[in-house]
Amino acid sequence: MSKIAVVGAGASGLFVAGFLSENHDVVVFDKNEKVGKKLYITGKGRCNLTNFCQPDEFLKNVVHGEKFLRSAIYTFSSEDCMEYFESLGLKIKVERGNRVFPASDKSSDVIKVLKEKHCQNVNFSLSNEVYSIAKKEERFVLSTEKGNFEFDKVIIATGGVSYKATGSDGAGYKFAKGFGHTVEKPRPALCPIMLKDWFVKVLQGVSLKNVALNCVIDGKKSNYFGEMLFTDKGISGPIVLTASSFLNSAKSVELSLDFKPALDEKQLDARLLRDFEENKNKDLKTVLKGLLPKAVADVFAKAIGLDENKKIHDITKEERTKIVEGLKNFKLKYGGLYDIDAGIVTSGGVSTKEVNPKTFESKFVSGLYFLGEVLDVDALTGGFNLQIAWSTAFACAKNFD
Repeated sequence: MSKIAVVGAGASGLFVAGFLSENHDVVVFDKNEKVGKKLYITGKGRCNLTNFCQPDEFLKNVVHGEKFLRSAIYTFSSEDCMEYFESLGLKIKVERGNRVFPASDKSSDVIKVLKEKHCQNVNFSLSNEVYSIAKKEERFVLSTEKGNFEFDKVIIATGGVSYKATGSDGAGYKFAKGFGHTVEKPRPALCPIMLKDWFVKVLQGVSLKNVALNCVIDGKKSNYFGEMLFTDKGISGPIVLTASSFLNSAKSVELSLDFKPALDEKQLDARLLRDFEENKNKDLKTVLKGLLPKAVADVFAKAIGLDENKKIHDITKEERTKIVEGLKNFKLKYGGLYDIDAGIVTSGGVSTKEVNPKTFESKFVSGLYFLGEVLDVDALTGGFNLQIAWSTAFACAKNFD
């Protein structure tokens, strides 16, 4: 019976450990006192387990590493994942956007079935930080807080560098480099965007629904429809988090907001004309409050260079055109992404070119494996990143020698 060390008691670490413990002696190391610390806070504490969709659809939501992950996602799909967790006794539900959660809305229930049922034959070495990993002849030596340990094989499942409070400190990158692996620069993904505009602080806390964030990333146009909100330094919310994953390696970025994506410019102009006709003697800011949230209406005119106190009957056709353009293409000054610790996941990591996509074994070092977020793979929000953890772990265990 082989002795296997798994470094990291997160989603991929726990998942692979449970499957391998059926035929091997498995020890999971983690510097935290409890398992699944990052799992506990995912999905705002509800744990968005996966996204219920077909593999092909799933792969469209992978930002980096789509080809590399194809085999794993087909080997263990989101449907397989749902069936497996239900077999462990976890009741689940599917919500808007096909996002899958435990029926109880408690991430602790996911961790509980993983530890008590899936990992019942696994040995845990918690509150025990791994300092270094070396290979001596055919064995791996782990130097840890509680001494040195020898193993036949080692699986690194330490995550990225987002959410440092959960223990994600980039240790896996250090171990990978020590064995000669390339680590693609870690970048924030699924994180808020900073803006340089004067109105950001004024709009802090304001949320917008049914808007579109228009992006020009290195000359290529894209847009994201849905909800967003203003923060103290910029913008956040679902459409912003999605956009951020495509911005983190861009050389040039242009951003604008479409407040009325359901209307084209001609339709919006007709709507404005009606509003103006009905409010000829009122000032511009009053009419704008019928089109925009009050806080946004208060800054909109100034931001596009118009006098908010100007009477409607004095507004020229050119100024009306300017308002339409502002509502459809409200410019935002991009100031970069928030710090990497604000990212839900880390983009970048161990180069996928140096890892076998079926077994997740290093192409350089026999018996060394990399799983989950420590790899240079990331996906959009909605349960896709956790599914990557489950799929890479399952594929590794299934193809383990």
